[in-house]
Amino acid sequence: MTERGDGLRDQALARLAALRPHQRNGRRSPHKPLLVLLALGRLAVTGSSALGWQDAQVELGNLIAEFGPASKTSRVQGAAYPFTRLRSDGVWVLDHDVPMDILGPLSTARPTGRFAPAIEQALAADPVLIVSAARVLVEAHFPATIAPDVLAAVGFDPDAVLHAPSRLPEPAGTGQRQRDPKWRDAILQAWDRQCAFCGFDGQVHGATVGVDAAHVRWFALDGPDSLDNGLALCVLHHRLFDHGVLGLDNRMRVCVSGTYSSRTVSGQAVYDLNGHRLRARPGTPLPAVHHVAWHHQQVFKGQPLAVSSLGSA
Repeated sequence: MTERGDGLRDQALARLAALRPHQRNGRRSPHKPLLVLLALGRLAVTGSSALGWQDAQVELGNLIAEFGPASKTSRVQGAAYPFTRLRSDGVWVLDHDVPMDILGPLSTARPTGRFAPAIEQALAADPVLIVSAARVLVEAHFPATIAPDVLAAVGFDPDAVLHAPSRLPEPAGTGQRQRDPKWRDAILQAWDRQCAFCGFDGQVHGATVGVDAAHVRWFALDGPDSLDNGLALCVLHHRLFDHGVLGLDNRMRVCVSGTYSSRTVSGQAVYDLNGHRLRARPGTPLPAVHHVAWHHQQVFKGQPLAVSSLGSA
């Protein structure tokens, strides 16, 4: 590639990397990154990032509903926001000029969106960059428990993406924060190396297995590596916590989302966690109220199941 071509590629890819975590009306808004990831998946599979509105309103709407915060906005309207607004970031173009956010013109014109020509050309010329872009974006906006599900949903092999070397700059601000390497062990020790929700405490040759240190407020969205922002959770309940199926109320009781359902005995065991009060080891701080409030507002799905008087013990 020529020097000029290298410069155009670097400029184009820097725009993708600049899609940093942000909020909409005080809530996390992964809408634009999810659209970019969906387009990257299409480009990797088909050789083109082109995405028609008819497909986007379904596919993108479903992604936002699954991986975004709970919202009263319809899935179609939720998809319209990034589909029309991503143009302002210089990475997305539409083949019909439609106003921001309004569904009527989208339904009439049925535009097709795609990456801006410079970005499309740079990515199509080097498939490794597609994978690198997907990795940078998903790691910047989602915790490790959710990233594989997001990647699979947009058509990538999660293992291939998450183990690939990064060739894009990290989004602005993310490289300034370093994880505390001692935080995981500190959290596990503080909670007696057992799940704070169900008590699971598996070990293999004396080493804890199947229990994670979980952030209440996600590290990717400014959550600190502190004892009051962590819980020891089994792998299952960590995943459900980060997906918003499980949460905490202001009395430090476990909440189960009313959107959750199961038909099997093992799946219905999750219902039994509803109303369970956290009991930390003496000296271990419970999660800070402001971190719990962040999780309840930004991650937890819908309304919690009702807690019976017997379920609060």
